[in-house]
Parts: sequence; C-alpha cells; structure tokens
Amino acid sequence: MTRGIFITLEGPDGAGKTTIARMLAEKFENTLLTREPGGIEIAEQIRRVILAKENITMDPRTEALLYAAARRQHLVEKVQPALKQGKMVLCDRFVDSSLAYQGYARGLGVDEVFTINQFAIGDMMPELTIYFDLDPELGLSRISKNQGREVNRLDLESLDFHQKVHEGYQLLLERFPERIIKIDASGSPENVLQDAASAIEKHLNKEA
Repeated sequence: MTRGIFITLEGPDGAGKTTIARMLAEKFENTLLTREPGGIEIAEQIRRVILAKENITMDPRTEALLYAAARRQHLVEKVQPALKQGKMVLCDRFVDSSLAYQGYARGLGVDEVFTINQFAIGDMMPELTIYFDLDPELGLSRISKNQGREVNRLDLESLDFHQKVHEGYQLLLERFPERIIKIDASGSPENVLQDAASAIEKHLNKEA
C-alpha cells in the first residue's frame, strides 16, 4: 500500500491559505482536505468554544490546551486513518499555528506550547509545511473586505497581536527550515496556487 503523506498549510489570518487548500485538494489525486481546529465533530465543538467572539475572557493557557485537545482528537480520528489508507492529507493549520499564536504572540513560550502539543500528537509531525507569508495589515484588510468569511475571536485581535503572529512564523521558518517552505501570498490566487503546487510536487519527486 502506498504510504500516506502529511502536509500542513500555515499562515497569518487573511493569507488565503484556505482558498488555496481547496484548489490543491482538487489538483492532487487521493487527497483528504481537513482543517484545525475542527475536521471532526468533537474538534468542531471545541473550535466553536475557542473562536466564539463572546469568549473574550479566555486565558491563553486555556486556549492553548483547547487547541491541543482538538488536535489530538482530529489526529486519531481522521488524519492517521487517512494516512494509513495511503492518502495525501492536506491540513489547514496544525502545530505551527499554536507555536506562532499561543507560544509567541500570546507570550506562553514556543517551547512550552510545543511540549503541550507533543503530549497531544506524539511524534506525528508533517513531512512538509507550506507557509503562506503575508503582511498582517494586508491580511486584516482582506478579512474586512471578504463578507462571506467567518469572522472569529482571533480576527478581532489588535494589529499588534497579528504582527507578533507574523514574527512568530518567521522564527519557525528559521527553526524548521528543512520542513517549512515559505510562499509569497500577496499575489493572485493563481500564482500562489502554482507556487504551492510546485512545492508539493518537488517534495513528492524527492520522496519517489
């Protein structure tokens, strides 16, 4: 049986990765597209708690733990079975989001949040992560113009918070250069899709 491939998509809010993820899933055969937090019912329930706009008093550690809990359930119930079936799994956000958002931007510590997530996922890290890089101001501008997009609690954070998220991702690029591929997300969807697809194809050819 063909070995499955686990690929994650990361980026600041408004980078367009969710749109590109759908396009990638259509482009590559035998692909499962899923998202975090969510993807399965229990994790979707946790997602609603995390992202509800009224939950403004949520403690950062609570937030980090809820993400890790949703991640664990999603992993064992959906991601791992698909990989065992030999599928390519494209996951819209994974551990790197927690490291950038809660670890760096919330100030909990990247290593500390990584430890929480290691308990949740064991050694289950993606083979390839595509990071869609975008200036935070442009990302927030895109969100405000997109009337059909879900606006959640994190979208309502200050520009300073989103700038810290961006900084957090830059640190992760330096920390995991062998895994994370940076793509300029400021261009047209067609160009961003081409760059993302090329990164995946290059990885597949390397593994062949």
